[in-house]
Amino acid sequence: MFDLGWTELLVIGIVALIVVGPKDLPVLFRNVGRFVGKAKGMAREFSRAMNDAADESGVRDVAKSFKSATDPVGSAMSGVKDAAKSMTDLKIDPESETGKLSAKRAADAKKIEAATARRAAERKAREAQEALAKADELDAALKPDPNAPDAPGGDGKA
Repeated sequence: MFDLGWTELLVIGIVALIVVGPKDLPVLFRNVGRFVGKAKGMAREFSRAMNDAADESGVRDVAKSFKSATDPVGSAMSGVKDAAKSMTDLKIDPESETGKLSAKRAADAKKIEAATARRAAERKAREAQEALAKADELDAALKPDPNAPDAPGGDGKA
């Protein structure tokens, strides 16, 4: 708005000190602050009123259409995003053909999951039985034979 630097403000302060005097200077600054605050409030209210008027008259819609005309790729992408969002928010009627297929697919998926879980459990059980059999074989191989000649209490006769 106004381009005032520190040097300009310093000059204004010195002139105000000389003209007004040190006794009335705080009162002057207080009044100037109130005036600036009221001016900012009026500017804010004016800006808000102009934005409301623009919303009511449809200027933003026109600006949006101009923006989409100048950026066709961006408007196409926003159209694709809107279409994808509308497809994800789509509610499927269970009585429609699509709803029946969706229910059938969900049931088939549950059957597949159950069969997969059953086969995995069977495989785990089979692997556990094989591990148990290997452990029994190792245990039997490590057990000393009572009929062996060097076994304690064995006579070596078979």
